[in-house]
Amino acid sequence: MSEEQKKGNYGADSIQALEGMEHVRMRPSMYIGDVGVRGLHHLVYEVVDNSIDEAMGGYCDAIDVIINEDNSISVKDNGRGIPVDIHKKEGVSALEVVMTKIGAGGKFDKDSYKVSGGLHGVGVSVVNALSKNLKAEVHRNGNVYEQEYEFGKTMYPVKQTGTSEFRGTIVTFYPDPEIFKQTIEYNYETLSNRLRELSFLNKGIIISITDKREKDEKGEFVTETFQSTEGLKEFIRFLDDTREPIIGDVISMEGEKKDIPVEVAMIYNTSYSENLHSYVNNINTHEGGTHLSGFRRGLTNTLKKYADSSGMLDKLKFDIAGDDFREGLTAIISVKVAEPQFEGQTKTKLGNREVTSAVSQAVSEMLENYLEENPNDAKTIVQKVILAAQARHAARKAREMVQRKTVMGGMGLPGKLSDCSEQDPEKCEVFLVEGDSAGGTAKQGRDRNFQAILPLRGKILNVEKAMQHKVFENEEIRNIFTALGVSIGTEEDSKALNLEKLRYHKIVIMCDADVDGSHISTLILTFFFRYMKDLIEAGHVFIATPPLYLVKKGAKKKYAWSDEEREEIQKEFGEGCKIQRYKGLGEMNAEQLWDTTMKPSDRTLRQVVIDNGVEADRVFSMLMGDEVPPRREFIEKNAVYANIDA
Repeated sequence: MSEEQKKGNYGADSIQALEGMEHVRMRPSMYIGDVGVRGLHHLVYEVVDNSIDEAMGGYCDAIDVIINEDNSISVKDNGRGIPVDIHKKEGVSALEVVMTKIGAGGKFDKDSYKVSGGLHGVGVSVVNALSKNLKAEVHRNGNVYEQEYEFGKTMYPVKQTGTSEFRGTIVTFYPDPEIFKQTIEYNYETLSNRLRELSFLNKGIIISITDKREKDEKGEFVTETFQSTEGLKEFIRFLDDTREPIIGDVISMEGEKKDIPVEVAMIYNTSYSENLHSYVNNINTHEGGTHLSGFRRGLTNTLKKYADSSGMLDKLKFDIAGDDFREGLTAIISVKVAEPQFEGQTKTKLGNREVTSAVSQAVSEMLENYLEENPNDAKTIVQKVILAAQARHAARKAREMVQRKTVMGGMGLPGKLSDCSEQDPEKCEVFLVEGDSAGGTAKQGRDRNFQAILPLRGKILNVEKAMQHKVFENEEIRNIFTALGVSIGTEEDSKALNLEKLRYHKIVIMCDADVDGSHISTLILTFFFRYMKDLIEAGHVFIATPPLYLVKKGAKKKYAWSDEEREEIQKEFGEGCKIQRYKGLGEMNAEQLWDTTMKPSDRTLRQVVIDNGVEADRVFSMLMGDEVPPRREFIEKNAVYANIDA
């Protein structure tokens, strides 16, 4: 880095334009993943990532995100302000280059940013291309500059509009409804969760979000401010708030190994699940990669060495496996890589080989020091590992029992399963239905050519509180595994699924539209999230939406899926309506269930997606764990119908 750039001389020549952006509007999914809810929110993250890059470079410490009344978004930071002087190569303002050339930005100039976040550098130009309108306002050198764009095209040259003592950039954009046809309405919780995550990953930065579409009891706009002083240590405490720790405090480290900044934090709790979350340059790498491999290697080698030397394994008659060291572990690994190489289906798997040894070395040193300085905690961890190993051996027998049934194919299918005649999994769907009564109605109403029905008896096991062998021994869970046909994995990786053997590409959870039905749906989703996450990530899991009401008047009848819809139908029909409230699927006859909930042309299926794996982990732990107060608070805030008595 030159002396000028060290001083923060961020000018037009720091900006490099890589290529045009003609394709963006034609093929938006190539750049932001999709044009649904996820892609819509990704626009915000791209703009915020520019501000985070300024913060990572040491030039910015406050970022404000505002959801405006018209559903446009404003992102404001107190960084250096995007350069506005003329770019030598392009002949226009550097601001215009950044906003209208895909891949243009200071992050491609290694001297401007050592590392940067964002979706592989596509940057704010993609946001501009996919917005009906975007306005950039730059406060720099005591002046205010602005430029506006429509559908990514410049409306006028950059102009000076005034003076200002503030320094920074404000970007306001309105997504193009022609691109985002599903919705252009932003979800406050989704944005809030990501901004909270960014505050933990970049300690010290003040990040706020304000929703101008909604006011609280005091008549003020809903707003939250996030700032973390301890970074990942605080992140772990937030994630594990509803779990019971078995050691005194979070184990953490922060430093550089082989010129790669590495930050790790971890804690052991009484649960039976492993929750590892990894990040590269603030991007959640949910497919893992070399940094996760390095963490696992460092953890396993160091703990194994300590356990062997302690003599606590002497009486154990079998070897400890890698999984045993990670049971009840919550950990976050965050690395900053100058030139990350991403692999995997969704390009979120880190491929840089040099990162493995850097993280492994960092974790080994951190753990060696901790175990030496905290002998009581060290003993507790090893005892947890031994219990996990014993449970794994018990689980292997239960798993093998399920595996034998699954391998038998059609002969081994559960007796309660009413299968379909179609053999092509892509055309087949299975409904997981609560209770034999509703299951019977569903069997009568279905199209047996491609729809299978698996009734589940009562509430399935809460896997959040159960040891692995208890999960595999549970009859209802065994039936789900066997009916779906997926293999259960190996002793080394008990959660890996063989999706090639999946018998149905649509798995539909169909429960009553009441509190009990919601609880059963949540139990099933918890099971899928903890033991069959691959199915969710591959887009195979859905939730059916049966109607809440049938409104009748004479020969006229309509179904309603909400109170608001029911009221509209009542207004339409006039006085004298008869209203039937469906408390359960069993109250509908087969024809009604088919017409409203199972018929592909008329039904509404909600696909289960994991927008934020970290938040999903936290919510499942809170909903299905032992702590009542946070669960009660969550239900009161989110329930559509609930009489809360616990």
